[in-house]
Amino acid sequence: MNATGTYLAIFLGSKNGQRRAAWDALPESERRAKEQEGIAAWRAWAEAHQSAIVAMGGPLGSTKRVSQSGLSDVSNQLGAFTVVRAGSHEAAARMFEKHPHFTIFPGDAIEVMPVLAIPAG
Repeated sequence: MNATGTYLAIFLGSKNGQRRAAWDALPESERRAKEQEGIAAWRAWAEAHQSAIVAMGGPLGSTKRVSQSGLSDVSNQLGAFTVVRAGSHEAAARMFEKHPHFTIFPGDAIEVMPVLAIPAG
């Protein structure tokens, strides 16, 4: 159970997928226009959900993996994150329906998961 009412949204996108390839193939002027459209739509989404946003988050850069073996550079599909509050998991997920991440930008999906309380042990 998510007693905190807090949800982490992870924005996913393949760097090698068809959507990204089509985006990269756009003429620069067209891509820049789509970027401006997407940024405006993202801001409008943030404004519409302002009261639910705990942390706007932002784009994610390159990844370093830390394990028992040490440090390594890795690639994954994680593109950005946002933290929201909602009354239910479904309500949190519904906030991201038709999000510009995948309706304008070449993102693939947004995964929304509850942030659980740390066990008291």
